[in-house]
Amino acid sequence: MEPTGDERAVRAVIEAVSQAWADNDAAAFVDHYAEDATAILPGFLLPDKAEIRTRMAEAFAAQLKGSRRIHQVRKVRFPNATTAIVTSRSGTAFPGETEPSADRWSLATWVLSQHAGRWLIEAYHDCPAA
Repeated sequence: MEPTGDERAVRAVIEAVSQAWADNDAAAFVDHYAEDATAILPGFLLPDKAEIRTRMAEAFAAQLKGSRRIHQVRKVRFPNATTAIVTSRSGTAFPGETEPSADRWSLATWVLSQHAGRWLIEAYHDCPAA
């Protein structure tokens, strides 16, 4: 089944976030987040877009420098016309790696909503894959 226009747009947001990660560009990364977005990562709650940007900039300058994030979208669903929920298998690949090692894969849930016709990430949750 061909994705709808909204599904293509939602997937494009995730692809853009992945590209911003590969570019180690925290500003471009959070361009796709709502102002009051939250991100939950193992051990961290990032309460808004500003904090997400700060943490990503720090990480891109240090432990994530030169890395890229791979998101394998498993499902996109729309509980209503302006909300999308995405599940993905995601992993971080470091320089010289073609894909993440087995221990760096995670499962993620993304919640996006439309803002003036543009899909933005409202919430992101990531946990280690078993």
